[in-house]
Amino acid sequence: MRVDELKERVAQIRWHHSIDLGSGVIIPGQDNSARKLARLKLPASLAGKTVLDVGAWDGYFSFDAERRGAKRVLATDSYSWNGSHDWGDKRGFLLARTALASKVEDCDIDVLDLSPDRIGTFDVVLFLGVLYHMKHPLLALERVASVCHDMVVLETVVDMLFCRRPAMAFYPQDELGRDATNWCGPNPAAVLGMLRTVGFKRCEIVSGLRRPLPFRLAKAAYLKWKRKNQFWSMLRTDRIVIHAWK
Repeated sequence: MRVDELKERVAQIRWHHSIDLGSGVIIPGQDNSARKLARLKLPASLAGKTVLDVGAWDGYFSFDAERRGAKRVLATDSYSWNGSHDWGDKRGFLLARTALASKVEDCDIDVLDLSPDRIGTFDVVLFLGVLYHMKHPLLALERVASVCHDMVVLETVVDMLFCRRPAMAFYPQDELGRDATNWCGPNPAAVLGMLRTVGFKRCEIVSGLRRPLPFRLAKAAYLKWKRKNQFWSMLRTDRIVIHAWK
């Protein structure tokens, strides 16, 4: 594909992920994907591993797993690929895969439909930025666990940070980030507890929860001014990354 044609097609899509397609074509998605990738603390090499990316969207993390040497990568999504909201469809993933000459596979399937019979099992499962969009988070984790042979990398919003017992906030409207697709905000203890409940024996928080209170106050104030988010909601939430093993 010629560079001018690629740039023209990129411009026709509203992107979430920021992806370097080569030849000087860099997709300026709304997500700082490289910064999030650093927080995930993925193994430097995934050589010989099979990887499942649940909720792949534009595929940034699927393509990164391939670059790390995974022998097979399957990207799955449903909500983002089927025009279920303003962000649209699967065109971004398909275009990026073509531009990168990637062999990442794809399967249009909802999280709650994941099963070994449908897609098989994988050494590593990426479950990034999805859990808090689930109306049934424990059931979603059960489905993820069913297709995970070894390790899951989970990135999610957490709420109720000042509660030590496992607890979860419920958002019936758009209380979190003025986004009606956000349904729940478990606290870290609840996320760890749910992972152990579905069969992960060892769990480790590898990123998040280290930001001091002044930083949280400043961030909450900024998001209230910039995006009209609720101040107290932003103050009591954060994002964490957990590595968990069977």
